[in-house]
Amino acid sequence: MSTILNSIQNMNNLDEFARKDSLIHRINPTIKLLTTVIFLFIVISFDKYNISGLFIFFLYPVLVFSLADIPLVPIIKRILIIEPFIIGIGILNPLLESHSTTIFNITFSIGWITFLSILIKSLLTITATLLLISTTGFDKIASALRSLKVPKIFVLQLLLTYRYISVLLEELIRMIRAYTLRSPFKKGIHISNWGSFAGQLILRTFDRAQRLYFAMCARGFTGDYEFSSSDKKYSKVKVKDYIYILVWGAFFIFSRIYNISESITIFINSF
Repeated sequence: MSTILNSIQNMNNLDEFARKDSLIHRINPTIKLLTTVIFLFIVISFDKYNISGLFIFFLYPVLVFSLADIPLVPIIKRILIIEPFIIGIGILNPLLESHSTTIFNITFSIGWITFLSILIKSLLTITATLLLISTTGFDKIASALRSLKVPKIFVLQLLLTYRYISVLLEELIRMIRAYTLRSPFKKGIHISNWGSFAGQLILRTFDRAQRLYFAMCARGFTGDYEFSSSDKKYSKVKVKDYIYILVWGAFFIFSRIYNISESITIFINSF
């Protein structure tokens, strides 16, 4: 029960972080979205054996963390939840790419390099995505997607799916609480009840989602995303927004073309 409550609290924390007022928060949502997309594409474009070139890209999340005044620990906790799945995907690389290589007189399977590359790329991309949500908010991201002419059906699907997660977790809490009251001496849900429990959860969340949809229609929902007053406040792109994306875009492209981390290492070793 406490784990589920923590999950809901974590989602609420992201929304609370997005309501802060900092230099990063005041950047146009569309500009932040485009900057993040550029960052993701460039990081993913690196060759699977090029690890050293990725380290300089940690500068982006570090500076955003500092300027946005976002707590580091909650973001790290979310990253740690996802990383085991990434490890499960890449852990077989040392077996699949078994030919050896030698670095610093140490011989090991080249699969470990690709495995480390997957971990670093996932760490960078997940952190950048969480920072975008934490400094912008999902509603403003949806507004930015609509301003970029993304089909409204896709934006609504994305937005409602994000909101539906909290609905599902709330229904799950109610069901676990009811199950615990009926079986006070059982620890957790018995395996024989898992099937019916999951089925009831899906039916309850569908019913709750339908009631929410009817409530939205009663309040004038027509199937299109409406900009809120806070969205309109930051809808106009200003000079500082152009500077933000141009500086970061130039840095990302330059770092992709030239291996800055390797150049710094060579410069330090020359002394």
